[in-house]
Order: sequence, then structure tokens, then C-alpha cells
Amino acid sequence: MMDGPRSDVGRWGGNPLQPPTTPSPEPEPEPDGRSRRGGGRSFWARCCGCCSCRNAADDDWGPEPSDSRGRGSSSGTRRPGSRGSDSRRPVSRGSGVNAAGDGTIREGMLVVNGVDLLSSRSDQNRREHHTDEYEYDELIVRRGQPFHMLLLLSRTYESSDRITLELLIGNNPEVGKGTHVIIPVGKGGSGGWKAQVVKASGQNLNLRVHTSPNAIIGKFQFTVRTQSDAGEFQLPFDPRNEIYILFNPWCPEDIVYVDHEDWRQEYVLNESGRIYYGTESQIGERTWNYGQFDHGVLDACLYILDRRGMPYGGRGDPVNVSRVISAMVNSLDDNGVLIGNWSGDYSRGTNPSAWVGSVEILLSYLRTGYSVPYGQCWVFAGVTTTVLRCLGLATRTVTNFNSAHDTDTSLTMDIYFDENMKPLEHLNHDSVWNFHVWNDCWTKRPDLPSGFDGWQVVDATPQETSSGIFCCGPCSVESIKNGLVYMKYDTPFIFAEVNSDKVYWQRQDDGSFKIVYVEEKAIGTLIVTKAISSNMREDITYLYKHPEGSDAERKAVETAAAHGSKPNVYANRGSAEDVAMQVEAQDAVMGQDLMVSVMLINHSSSRRTVKLHLYLSVTFYTGVSGTIFKETKKEVELAPGASDRVTMPVAYKEYRPHLVDQGAMLLNVSGHVKESGQVLAKQHTFRLRTPDLSLTLLGAAVVGQECEVQIVFKNPLPVTLTNVVFRLEGSGLQRPKILNVGDIGGNETVTLRQSFVPVRPGPRQLIASLDSPQLSQVHGVIQVDVAPAPGDGGFFSDAGGDSHLGETIPMASRGGA
Repeated sequence: MMDGPRSDVGRWGGNPLQPPTTPSPEPEPEPDGRSRRGGGRSFWARCCGCCSCRNAADDDWGPEPSDSRGRGSSSGTRRPGSRGSDSRRPVSRGSGVNAAGDGTIREGMLVVNGVDLLSSRSDQNRREHHTDEYEYDELIVRRGQPFHMLLLLSRTYESSDRITLELLIGNNPEVGKGTHVIIPVGKGGSGGWKAQVVKASGQNLNLRVHTSPNAIIGKFQFTVRTQSDAGEFQLPFDPRNEIYILFNPWCPEDIVYVDHEDWRQEYVLNESGRIYYGTESQIGERTWNYGQFDHGVLDACLYILDRRGMPYGGRGDPVNVSRVISAMVNSLDDNGVLIGNWSGDYSRGTNPSAWVGSVEILLSYLRTGYSVPYGQCWVFAGVTTTVLRCLGLATRTVTNFNSAHDTDTSLTMDIYFDENMKPLEHLNHDSVWNFHVWNDCWTKRPDLPSGFDGWQVVDATPQETSSGIFCCGPCSVESIKNGLVYMKYDTPFIFAEVNSDKVYWQRQDDGSFKIVYVEEKAIGTLIVTKAISSNMREDITYLYKHPEGSDAERKAVETAAAHGSKPNVYANRGSAEDVAMQVEAQDAVMGQDLMVSVMLINHSSSRRTVKLHLYLSVTFYTGVSGTIFKETKKEVELAPGASDRVTMPVAYKEYRPHLVDQGAMLLNVSGHVKESGQVLAKQHTFRLRTPDLSLTLLGAAVVGQECEVQIVFKNPLPVTLTNVVFRLEGSGLQRPKILNVGDIGGNETVTLRQSFVPVRPGPRQLIASLDSPQLSQVHGVIQVDVAPAPGDGGFFSDAGGDSHLGETIPMASRGGA
């Protein structure tokens, strides 16, 4: 990937920690909705060679925004009041037109008086297509799978009558591009499209319609044409007859097919999940509300494709779609969904740690057309999971601990020290993120040689540019595992994130640098995702890497490095290593004192003298560290086979003034063995834990009936938390809600209660977060088992549908420590 700008404090290496500056919300997009970055060339001209040949007559691009904020897309807006009611909506009816277009209906013509698409959430179509959870009235189907519809005719259907169904999408639909689909009833269609008469009863005609497994995804207009001896008739377009078509992981002919039902339930249909953060030794987890079935989210996902100007003809390809999503979920280049901010100052938006789900973000983008402030990697990944699952791609959120950011395409992480092994931060442009979150989506790769189907990495966090834009992937996990960095897309960058080596360079007396240590097991130490059908954590490192230290793993690393900018980095490596070093940090809670320690072990049969240096600084989770605020130097004598421990206590008052996001700290340890010349070097990151919110359900949860939840929080700090904001969200339970609760005193306990009205039955997750300038990364979740409304097992209620933003909430009770 090409080198992009690295000016954000806390995001990129090589920048000192300075007073934060708040990134401004994204400027309004250009009136035509397309970025002018890149010399006016479109995303497709820069990203996709075949699409760069588009000529002026090729006008199947997405609907252009109708104002400067990009609203007005036909697939990005819905008629007011359109909700996912489970009651059967009226059959659409309208005045037809004959072939002459004069509206004259002649006797004997076959007139379509109405169409029933059987689109109710309780109907067979929605249930068989696994779309019954979408809170929409319209028909939503998955491609490659048949569905039923009912035509209401003016007379009995006769064998001489000809009926044709038509589906259209885009501004200039064309049959050759798949944007205008013509389906003759009773005849074999093309590309997998066909329609058959299932039953003719009086003036009712029941049809079974087969869609192509390669169909374009999106929202189609629908019409019916008839031809009889008396003339031709066309049913007018009716917005109530619009049909959404999605990818289909249940269809073996669809290249997104997943051959495991439990995988489909987890990676397509699950509306919530776990996202992991922290460090490898101190893993934190938070629940995320994906909310892919919430009202408005599907329109927001299609609006993203429209806003990018993605040609409709390319929207049947999951590789292209996922690549566009990786570009559009971040705001760089294209005024996409989320503005990234790693500065620590979120006063002009929302702290990334405060979000509890994707729904509020996507609906805000759909409603306003403006990029939403702010996001960091787990927010970008959470939103990407929502979008791809909503469109029908099996997708999961993945966390890589000790994730490298390679800025010079060397495929190694290079760390520079002075003569005394003190870090030279101004040279350390490569950084190792404590954790980084991205996505895996499942699809075949017809654009690659065989063997690279399956999980594909998609990363929407803007790190480096790819083909001149901030996107990443899709990249086959198999190519990453084997170091095949020449495979598209962006394999070198992702390979370095999970499987590069950390190379320590020491400045010599003449100003040159020499490799003094290579740490082979420091990058991509643990890669995890939420397990299927449980809230446990699943280790998927083996999918990305051969066993650490194995011949296959070494071959993959050195093969990849040979294609990098420093192909000879493994030549002439170091001296004997007979003194081992282990670094540990006490598991501490924010606001408490802590202890760090280094264990030295002499594996030789001779005495060893070690000069040890410990440097402690705060660090952003991206690996960008602040100034060193505490250090210790000590000389340790080790007898043969002996060990010794060096400790460094750290008081709360020492680290409090320096804290940044995530409460993380970086311990740089370096040493020199006098007798052998061995160099010891280690970077150890640890974090301070934050408390959880305690949620308790007060009473039974029933669809359509008010329920109450109690939230309890104790401030762990001896200082007052100011401007405290709670967020509450849960698909099928509560639309995103913001609660302003004011200040919470030092070590104070507060309790608040909130009511909500469940709208969908089944097991649900209600998720809450707390944020203030003094404390963030505070979350809580409770499972809510919602019973159906009495007398209606499939009832859907709209009672809890509205979101509440900025509501001021008094605390129910307060208590001291």
C-alpha cells in the first residue's frame, strides 16, 4: 500500500505527543456527491481498471444526491411512515396503460388490477429468505432463491395470454448490464431468471419467480406487462412494489455461499456481537449492537454505494462491494460514514469509546449526508460488519493483538534506539498497535487463482492508501498465511500487521545503525473473534499464520520480506543469547497504584552482569507513545543458572497527568550483558482496567409492553466526572438513546432507571456505555428474553421505534463510596 499522510497525533508513529487538536467534521461534499481528490478521477478509475473505461453514455451510476449533503438517493430514502409492521399491507393497485400510452383499456385486455408481493414479515417469502427480521414493509429477498407473488387480474388467465415481469434499477437501466431484467412468465429466462405459474384461480394468478444467483443487489422497481389479442398493458410503477435483492449465503450457486447453518446464523443473522480490545495479556471485551435489521439501516447501506457512485452493473460482485464499503465507512477521500480521530479530543463529536452500536451512526449518515464524528478501528469494523451482514455477506469482527503498521513496505517493524538504547521516537514511524480491529467476510475469489476462496480481510480503518484511496481489501486470509504478498488486494500491508518481525536498531558511534535484536514472536501474537453461538472468544490465529517458529512460518515471513524494501534484513544476525528476560505488569484498575517488574534469567554456566534500563510512558492503543514520565536504571549480577527481579512501583499521581485513551502504558526495557555483549530489548504494553456498568432488568419483557432497566455505576476515580453521558441501544428493544446525567462525584455510586418497549420477540441484547472527559471505555450489557405479544407469536410493534437524543436524565439515587 502507498504511504499516506501521518499527521494525526496518537494515530501515527514519529509524531510527539502534543496538546490535542480536534479534527473538524468533514466539509460538505461537492454538489455532485463525488470527491475531487485524486485529480478529479473517480474511485473506479483509481481502483478498478475495467471500470475506468466508463464513457459518458454509460449512465448506470447511483442516483446523485439531490442537495449538498447527498440526500435524495432512490435507494437511500424511504417514504415517510414506512415501518416493518407485521400486519399485511394492502395490495397495491393503480391505473394501467396500454401499449399506445393513452390509458385506454379495451375490452378483453388482460389488465393487472393489483399485485401482492407477499412481503409481510410473517409471509412465506420473508421467512424462507431469512429476511423476516428486517423492519421493513417491502419485499426483501435473497438472490438465487425463488419467491412467490399474486397477480390480481381483470379476467381469467388464458393460455394465449403473455405476461412479462420486469425489474429495473439505476438511472438508465440496460438489459446487458443486468439493471433491466425481463422475465417472461412460463418461459425460460436468461441468467437464472424465470417465472412460472403455480396456480390460476379465477382472476388470481400465483407466480413463482426465480432470481439469478448473480443478480445485482439493491432496490428494484417492479412492473408487469401483459399481451393479449386485445392489446398490451403495463402496470404503473408503485413504490409499494419495490423489491430489495440481497446476497444469499444460503444459495450454493451464489459465490457468497456458506456451507454451515451455524455460521450463517452467527455471521449473517446475529444482530449483536463481541469486540475485543486491550492487550494480549489483558483482553477486554465489549458488546456491539450491529442492528443490521433495524428500520432504515438497509437503506443506509445502499445509500453508501450510491454516495460512492458505484456502477450498478458492478453491485452483483461481493469483491467490488466489500472494497467499496472499506473505502466508504471512513470519511477520507469521499465524505464517507465516519471521521477518524485519534487525538484524544472529541469535544466536537462522540468519543469513539462511547458508541455501543452501528445504528445511530448509519442513520445519522443517511439522514444528514454528513460524515459522523468520531471513529477508531473498532467503530469502523463494527459499522462494516453491520453493512456487509445487512447486504447478505457472512461477516465477522476480528481483533489482532500487537498489530503492526508498516509504513515503508519493508514487511518488518523497525524500532530505533540511541547508543544507550533509549527509544528515538522521531525515527520510529512504524508502530505496533496494542490491538487492531478489522473484518473477515466470506466469498469466493473468481478474480484470483484457485485456493483463495473463503475468509477475506476487509479493513475500513484509514491507515495507508490503496490505489490512491483509503481502503483495504478484500484480501484472502490464505494468501496472508503463506506470505503471498503479490496477491490482491493489499496483502503486503495486512501480512505485516500479523506476521512481521520486530527489528531493533541501535545507533553506532559513527551515526549508522546496526541490528542488535530481532523479536520474531512479537507481531500478531493473538487473533480472535466471537465464537459461533456463544459469547466466548475464539482464537483464529491459526487461520492467519503457521505455528510460530515453524519452518512454514519462517518461510512465509522471509518470502514476504524478500518482496519488501529491505530484502536482506535477515542477513548477518546477532550474537549468542543466554540471558532471558520476562516483563510483567500488575493488573490494576484505573485510579490505583501499580507495579511493573522485569525478570532476568541466566541460562549460561557463567556469571553475567546486566545493565538494565526501564522507561515508562503512556501510549495510545495505536502504539504512539508520549514522553517518558518515569525511568529506572539498575545493574544486576546473575550467578550461573540464577534469576533476579527488578521492580518499579508507579503511583496514581505519577501517571494521572499523562493518561490518554484506553488507559494504556508502554514499558521499554533494554539491557546489555557485559560479558557476552548480548543486547536485551523488549516493549511491553499494559492497560488500566475500567469498571463495568451493572444492568438489571426490572420485570418481564413482552413485545409492545413497557419494560424498565436499572443501570448502576461506581466512579473508580477520586475526582469528579463531568458532563457524563450514557448511551443505551439494543436491536428489537431500544433505538439509540443518549442520556445526559451531569456530574458524578469522586468514588460516588449512581443509579438510574430507563423504560423501553420491545418491538421484536426473542433473545436480545441491551447495551449501555458511559463517557466523560475524565473516564471512558465503560460499558455494560444484559440479555433480555422478549416474549411475543399475547395472542400473536410473530407480532411486531412500532412502539419503541423512535430514538431519543440528548435527553437529560435525573439519577434515581446516589451513594458514596
